[in-house]
Amino acid sequence: MMVNQFIEIDPRRCAGKPVVAGTRIPVTVVIDQLAQAGSIDRLLGKYPELTKEKVMGVLQYCHAVIEHTELEPVPA
Repeated sequence: MMVNQFIEIDPRRCAGKPVVAGTRIPVTVVIDQLAQAGSIDRLLGKYPELTKEKVMGVLQYCHAVIEHTELEPVPA
């Protein structure tokens, strides 16, 4: 299933986790690596199969997921 043009979910690929379309790179890996690299350009140097547009698609997907998730407060 294509979530957007850059993200797909397939139960046969990466245990059904959302991945960058046309790759086996999970969205979580892109986010973790982006945080570690500190910039999109550095991330692209590590993952040549990604493009700036694909990384932006990952960020848009993450925004949509967070926007549509109701979080329960953690008891103190």
